[in-house]
Amino acid sequence: MTTDLPRIYLDNSATTPIHPEVASAMSELLIRCYGNPSSIHFLGRESRIIIEKARKSMAQALGCSPSEIFFTSGGTESDNMACRCAVENLGIRRIISSSLEHHAITHVLEQLHKVHDTEICWLPNDAQGILDLNQLQQLLKESRDMEIPTLVTLMHGNNEIGNMLEIEKVAALCKDHNALFHSDMVQTVGHYPLNFTEMGLDMASGSAHKFYGPKGVGFIYIRGGLSLGAMLAGGSQERNMRGGTENLPGIAGMSLALELSVSSMDQRRERILRLKNRLKEGIVEAIPGVTFNGNINGPTMYQVLSVSFPPHPKGEMLLFHLDIEGICASGGSACSSGAESRSHVLNGIGMPNDRTAVRFSLGSHNTEEEIDRTLHVLRKILLDAS
Repeated sequence: MTTDLPRIYLDNSATTPIHPEVASAMSELLIRCYGNPSSIHFLGRESRIIIEKARKSMAQALGCSPSEIFFTSGGTESDNMACRCAVENLGIRRIISSSLEHHAITHVLEQLHKVHDTEICWLPNDAQGILDLNQLQQLLKESRDMEIPTLVTLMHGNNEIGNMLEIEKVAALCKDHNALFHSDMVQTVGHYPLNFTEMGLDMASGSAHKFYGPKGVGFIYIRGGLSLGAMLAGGSQERNMRGGTENLPGIAGMSLALELSVSSMDQRRERILRLKNRLKEGIVEAIPGVTFNGNINGPTMYQVLSVSFPPHPKGEMLLFHLDIEGICASGGSACSSGAESRSHVLNGIGMPNDRTAVRFSLGSHNTEEEIDRTLHVLRKILLDAS
């Protein structure tokens, strides 16, 4: 769908526009630094130096050692690697997770159950998507008492409804019960101050295109001392942890994007939160019967607003109507946008079928004028005579 109207991009949880400085730096590297980082000649050494500088910079931003950062193709690969290698290399026999996780987690867990007979325990949640951590504690106690090697994998920030996990509490529970803890942190890296070491994580996943970096590159954090093997067999790249020639421009771009995101984090968060509140208050004022998905009174991501609109003749086509008006938003996870069924997260919190969910996720480029136009368009679609 094309439109002559200026585009308003409110789908930053799906992907963020690349920072101009990142794009410029990557363009230069694509032309200038073409040496294979595994080659011993000077062009190869130059590429290797750039990669290791990027690793060191990212480790500093994330509160860990450079030796604990491994570069991947993105969050999905990192999530798969954490879960698969925990089972195949560390002897994990039970995995505790949530049905509200990204499919990069839920689908790989289903496969591990089929292939390795790994026991998968799904934590219950309430209608706001809040996980039952008492049940987590009971399962961990059972694992410890029965000596079942266990991994807990829970996302830090939910990409659809914005809920944030009490991550330090979960990490402490895991440590107390001798379980490993992995967190999908794709939505929070670059947006929140993080220190992987102090948080008590064993593994974590991140993806560059969620914090104004390039697509197709990400990382996995693996705490020192964990002996994971390579999920992708091949060469000895990434210290024998991931075969394949490194994506030099992507890695350098990701490192720069994280550096820029961290340096402007506080100012950006304050500005985006102000815009989110403006949007939320405007929707409540304009649309009778509207509610919001997720943890209403607890910790939630400042950039995500998941709205549940009441039944309306145009409800099923609301995203289409927004698109016609030049507004880019989402009904849920972009990775499942082609699916015929409704989002598993919305089903998991029991959102009624006659209501319509729209996820507005804001970014550094959004303005008050864009928020006001979005509110105007929503009123036009939902309040005008149908």
